[in-house]
Amino acid sequence: MEKKDIDWGNLGFSYIQTDQRYVSNYKDGAWDEGVMTTDGNVVINECAGVLQYSQSCFEGLKAYTTEDGRIVTFRPDLNAERMEQSAVRLQMPVFPKERFLEAVDKVVAANAAYVPPYGSGATLYLRPYMFGSDAVIGVKPADEYQFRLFATPVGPYFKGGAKPITIRVCDYDRAAPHGTGHIKAGLNYAMSLYAITEAHAQGFDENMYLDAATRTKVEETGGANFLFVTKDNKVVTPKSNSILPSITRRSLMVVAREYLGLEAEEREVYFDEVKDFAECGLCGTAAVISPVGKIVDHGKEICLPSGMEKMGPVTRKLYDTLTGIQMGRIQAPEGWIREIKIG
Repeated sequence: MEKKDIDWGNLGFSYIQTDQRYVSNYKDGAWDEGVMTTDGNVVINECAGVLQYSQSCFEGLKAYTTEDGRIVTFRPDLNAERMEQSAVRLQMPVFPKERFLEAVDKVVAANAAYVPPYGSGATLYLRPYMFGSDAVIGVKPADEYQFRLFATPVGPYFKGGAKPITIRVCDYDRAAPHGTGHIKAGLNYAMSLYAITEAHAQGFDENMYLDAATRTKVEETGGANFLFVTKDNKVVTPKSNSILPSITRRSLMVVAREYLGLEAEEREVYFDEVKDFAECGLCGTAAVISPVGKIVDHGKEICLPSGMEKMGPVTRKLYDTLTGIQMGRIQAPEGWIREIKIG
């Protein structure tokens, strides 16, 4: 198989249309068989549920070329389960887990020429999503839905790769208690756009959102979970019912405990504690871990001891171990790697 003529090493995190994508429609209480198509356009009614009441959810995962040349995905079963939880919360029909995994396999195989080569620093990003597709004028769930899955080759999420970034404490709330912060709904991300644009205009890379109820506890950013390291090398991640259960974060906690022998805990993290941590990172599918060098709280700077030039030592070990598992350099736990059969 000949790869596409792409400058893999200089890819940004942006959309490049690939050859094929998967589409399935829900109508009269059932999903159809689904098809692969070369058409990247979505045609829907002007009154479609997604356009009127934002009834949509999505996922994000990646396909990798391993050191020995295989093409694999990383824990796609958890993406399928999380999308099921999102659908249930938004009164949408569940797209079955096995069909989700089959769609992932088909889209990666059909676009194998776009999977970046091993060592390039790039990956094939996969975007499954679902939306209400029939006309809805009253406030209610749609009756018809479409599930789609496309792929696009991407480079690092943050420009400059793993260089530590600067974030600010945000005055806006990302999600409310008992709201939709724990699911991957499109509406959550729409709510974060004003805040992230404002942060960028002020020279920051991201926002730190605090809990909406008390504004004393760390939640997440607009698109990633936080991970902290204490001065005695304990890994800590915030626990809340209004943050997204990141698959990357959950995997890193296993890596910390079982591969690096570190103590790791998920608990409420109060903002007052942040100044005492040795390292901080943002973790998610897109960036894996982006180290944080500085957190600015309304002009007051919290500088992490790991510095602004490179990842802290524990964060680096976590990053190297997880990416080593994803790329096939390190033996993965049972069930974490799904190989894609090509041809």
